Amino acid sequence: MTNEELRASLLNAPKNGYVGLTQTQRDEMNAYCKRYAAFMDACKTEREATAWTVALAEKNGFKPIVPGMQLKPGDKVYKNNRGKSILLAVIGSKSMNEGVNICAAHTDSPRMDLKPNPLYEDSEIAYFKTHYYGGIKKYQWPTVALAIHGVVCRKDGTTVTVTIGEADTDPVLVVSDLLVHLSADQMKKTLAEGIVAEQLNVILGTEPLEGEGSDLVKLHIMKLLNEKYGITEADFHSAELTIVPAGKCREVGLDRSLLGAYGHDDRVCAYAQIEAMLSLGAPKRTAVCILADKEEIGSVGVSGMKSFAFDTFMQDLCDATGATLNRCLENSFCLSADVTNAFDPNFAETCDKRNNSMLNHGIAICKYTGARGKSGASDASAEAMYHVRKVLDNAGVRWQIATMGKVDQGGGGTVAAYMANRNIVTVDAGVPVLCMHAPMELVSKFDCYMTMLACKAVYEA
Repeated sequence: MTNEELRASLLNAPKNGYVGLTQTQRDEMNAYCKRYAAFMDACKTEREATAWTVALAEKNGFKPIVPGMQLKPGDKVYKNNRGKSILLAVIGSKSMNEGVNICAAHTDSPRMDLKPNPLYEDSEIAYFKTHYYGGIKKYQWPTVALAIHGVVCRKDGTTVTVTIGEADTDPVLVVSDLLVHLSADQMKKTLAEGIVAEQLNVILGTEPLEGEGSDLVKLHIMKLLNEKYGITEADFHSAELTIVPAGKCREVGLDRSLLGAYGHDDRVCAYAQIEAMLSLGAPKRTAVCILADKEEIGSVGVSGMKSFAFDTFMQDLCDATGATLNRCLENSFCLSADVTNAFDPNFAETCDKRNNSMLNHGIAICKYTGARGKSGASDASAEAMYHVRKVLDNAGVRWQIATMGKVDQGGGGTVAAYMANRNIVTVDAGVPVLCMHAPMELVSKFDCYMTMLACKAVYEA
C-alpha cells in the first residue's frame, strides 16, 4: 500500500462542504436558507419565535397536549409554555420506555431590556434606560439602528404587542457614542470600559410639547406611545420590552455564501429543529423538539431549561402512551443544538485550529463546552459521540468536530448539562458562527442546511 493509500485510509482529511455538492443539494440548501431568513425576520425574541412556531405547527397538524389524552404513533402535539418557550412531539411506533430522540435549542438572544422605570429626559433628550441581557460587548451596541419588540400588560388587564423600528416607514432608535474628536480619555480605556452598562441609554426623541412645564420631550414621547398603544408610564412596570438590532437577515459576501443577522445564536438551530420536526411522519422513536428560553442567562426561570416544564411535558407524553417517565429518560438521547465559534483568522491566537470548527464544513459536534477545566460541561461519553457519528454518517450529513477556543481563553455553555442531569445521554452540536453575540452574526448557508439534516437524522434514528 502506498503512502497516499495509507493516508486516505488512516488519516482524517476534512474538506470544504462545497466540494462534491450537487446542484440539487445546492438548490435545496438555498431554498432552506430563504425560509430560515424569513423566520429570522419575523422572530427576534423568544416570544415571537414561540408564537410563530405555534402557528406553523398547528397548520401542520399539531394539537395542544391535554393531560389525560391518549396518543398513538404519528400523533403530533405541542405545549406552549407561557408564550416564552415551546415543546413539540411526534409520537413514534416504539414504546417511550425505550427512549425518545430529543433536539433542544433556545430562542432567546443577547439584547438590551428596558428597566422597570425606563423613560426619562436629560438635557432635552428623551431616553429609555436599559439593562443588558446575556453576554454582550457593550461597545458594539452604540451607533447601531435599533428596534423595540415586546409586550405591555396594561392597567386594565389587556396586553398589547409593541414593535417599532422594523417597517420601512418606522423610525429606528439608537445609543449614542462619543465623537472621536473628544475621545482622548475614552480611547485610553479598555474595550470593556469604553462603554459601560449605564451608558446604554436609547434615544427616543428631542421635540418638546408646546407649552410650559418640565420634561416636555419625555411627555411628548409618552403621548405618542399612549396614542399608538394605549399605555401610560405606570404600565412599564408590567412590560417586557427589549431593544434589538433593526433590519432583516441579509446574504453576505459577493458569492452570497453567508447569512448575516441578529440572533443566529441560537435561532439558527431552533429553526433547523422546527423544519426537521415538521417533515416527520411516524418515526420509530418519539421525536421531541425543545425551544427553550433564558439560556443566555443560565437557563433559569419557568421558561428556561432548568424548569420542570420539560419534565411535565414528558410526563404527559408518557401517561398518554403508557410509559414510565424515568425509564423513558434514561433510554433517551438529546442533541443539544447550540452554536459554536467558527475559526476566524483575524483572531487566530484565540483558537486551537486543529480542534476548532470551520465555516462550510457542516454541523459542529462538541464533546464538551464549558470553561477552563470543562466547568459547566456535560462532557459526552465515547459511546455518545459514536452514536452521533453513526447517525449522521448513515444519513450522509457533513459534520466536523469542534471545541470553543483555546483552553483557558474563555468558554461557554449550552442546555446540555441540564439535559444530562435528567439522566439523558446528551451531545452538543450546532452551527459555527462568526461574530457571536454581536448585533450582526454570520453563519454559512451550508452549515445551516447540514444542521437541519442532522436534526432530521437524529429524530429518525
